[in-house]
Amino acid sequence: MIGPQDQRMPASGSSVGGRQLHIATAQELGLLAQSLAEAFEEDPIFSWLMPDQRTRLARLRRFYLIELRYVALAAGRAWTERGLAGAAITAPPHSWRLPLRAMLRQAPLFGAHVHRAALLLSAVEMHHPRTPHWYFAHIGVRPQDQGRGLGSALMRPTLDHCDSEGLPAYLEASSERSAALYQRLGFQLIRELSVLRSPPLRLMIRPCQRWIEPRAHPAQACPHPSEARAG
Repeated sequence: MIGPQDQRMPASGSSVGGRQLHIATAQELGLLAQSLAEAFEEDPIFSWLMPDQRTRLARLRRFYLIELRYVALAAGRAWTERGLAGAAITAPPHSWRLPLRAMLRQAPLFGAHVHRAALLLSAVEMHHPRTPHWYFAHIGVRPQDQGRGLGSALMRPTLDHCDSEGLPAYLEASSERSAALYQRLGFQLIRELSVLRSPPLRLMIRPCQRWIEPRAHPAQACPHPSEARAG
């Protein structure tokens, strides 16, 4: 089992389909938070959590600034590109839980609907896999840059790392469109989750895409797809 202290991370730079990708720095968080806020402004789940459209964009920008600072920089990484049009926020094995300090800072952003956010987070954590995996906490591209393959490209370094290390990847898809994209990348639907009549949240896992005979290389063996399921 890979522990937090010895977990190898993907390289800090990568080229995917001609795009130069890099790990976001602290100086880039403000612009990235804005791009992610724009990406999720019409998202079904966030529209349910933050129903006031007049304030949603500003609340989301603050939400993602906290997410980037306390998740991406503190324990994981946020892959982005030169124009900062989007990001894929990832967490390594055993680091997928939302830190308490992030939770406390994000809670006021939901206003009168904070109970919805609390119940949804509780349900999401209950169904999260306990076996080692890489977690895509958030993947978003601002609307004017969608449909060009950037979202897939931002995920590629982490997916390639999963395959090289023999680990699955896990995420929650908040829309049919995003779920379709993730399926093309090898993710499989585990279940649909809904609380208090919320829009469905699709729990998805991607078994690593290469199989190594366990007896030959036990440390790198990919779990069989039937074993890579949420608990």
